[in-house]
Amino acid sequence: MGVEIERKFLVRGEGWRTANGTLMAQGYLCRGRERTVRVRIAGDEAFLTIKGPGDGAARLEFEYAIPVADARELMTLCERPLIEKTRHRHHDGVHTWEVDEFHGDNAGLVIAEIELDAENEPFTPPPW
Repeated sequence: MGVEIERKFLVRGEGWRTANGTLMAQGYLCRGRERTVRVRIAGDEAFLTIKGPGDGAARLEFEYAIPVADARELMTLCERPLIEKTRHRHHDGVHTWEVDEFHGDNAGLVIAEIELDAENEPFTPPPW
């Protein structure tokens, strides 16, 4: 069973910006309190992700690689609007920060997240 423990932060400034990022498109087949089912295309890969309800910073998460062609078809079934973003990764010791720069309907929004091994695991947020 997969468990996701993550923290998310609103980003300010430009110190996070890197030259390279991965363009992503994602949509939700189901989005509710009890479960979320998401399809995502990231570069030349695609994934189907199922997340359970949150308990603090932790929740069940199952992610499966799927063919990109299948993901494109599944996107036609997703709630609108679809989400477009560029993901930038920053390595900080044992942690990796994922910074998402949103486009389209969410242009201007930048969010950073970090995945942890335990809810009380210490980490230092970057200055941005």
